[in-house]
Amino acid sequence: MAVSVDEVVPTGPVRDHTRPARRLGGRGRSVLEVALLTVLAVVMLFPALWMIETSIKENRDVYAIPAKFFDFKVTMDHFKDVFVASGGGRSALSVSFLNSVVVAGVSTVLATVLGVPAAWAYSRFGVKAKKDQLFFILSTRFMPPVVVVIPIFLMYRQVGLIDSKLGLILIYAAFNVPFTIWMMKGFVDEVPAEYEDAAMLDGYTRLQAFWRFTLPLLLPGIAATAVFALIFSWNEFVFAIFLTSSDDVRTAPPAIAGLIGGTTVDWGLVAAASVVFALPVLVFAYLVRKHLIAGVTLGAVRR
Repeated sequence: MAVSVDEVVPTGPVRDHTRPARRLGGRGRSVLEVALLTVLAVVMLFPALWMIETSIKENRDVYAIPAKFFDFKVTMDHFKDVFVASGGGRSALSVSFLNSVVVAGVSTVLATVLGVPAAWAYSRFGVKAKKDQLFFILSTRFMPPVVVVIPIFLMYRQVGLIDSKLGLILIYAAFNVPFTIWMMKGFVDEVPAEYEDAAMLDGYTRLQAFWRFTLPLLLPGIAATAVFALIFSWNEFVFAIFLTSSDDVRTAPPAIAGLIGGTTVDWGLVAAASVVFALPVLVFAYLVRKHLIAGVTLGAVRR
């Protein structure tokens, strides 16, 4: 008996029975990813949360066994000890924090002022052996600070820059300038040179065209670069501990490290000092967050 085609092949819409299973599998995979990311976030943030919790605990709760996570008395005495000495007046830690603000801030500004024009020049002009020069500039960051600290110490001793803020500012700026040039060159490359050409046709000099038309477009990149340069200067430890010795000049990282030693350690004071040390960079990064995001993503998508 003959069978018609209509009886074999249905003409109506065919329901895909595998689609719900696929949707369920995708939803389950999403839940698993969120769970894993949550666990990872807890693991990554636990040291910071434990540091904050330790900074507001009394000493008896800090050393309690087993550790107290919730049932402890809150105190701000450790933060008071960071800024005020036991006999009154400013503490050595407060002076170190002020030194860090001055050294990191000035060195970041100096590196930005020197690095941005240099990056613009490498991007706009046909410099001889440009690639070799850029590689040489980048190679100065290949060596860790501990490798060059002894020669720098000997040179600083000859010129009288040992135990001075100026010495730290100069060495921090010197290490940040290569990074600034490389970061900013990529940002300058994204700004069309035709803007400057059009401005020069209107009577502006090249420097005026850069200042009035190109530089405003580079603000997101400058903000992103300045944040990374500030973080390096703010967290730097090797140069600060080898090139300084007095509390009047020493920055915060070696000062906080000096709290750990001897028979007993005031972990509440260490945690409070670490919290105070982390806040300025976090606040600065939050204030420039819009420029930071725009600067980091600049050039990520090419048209």
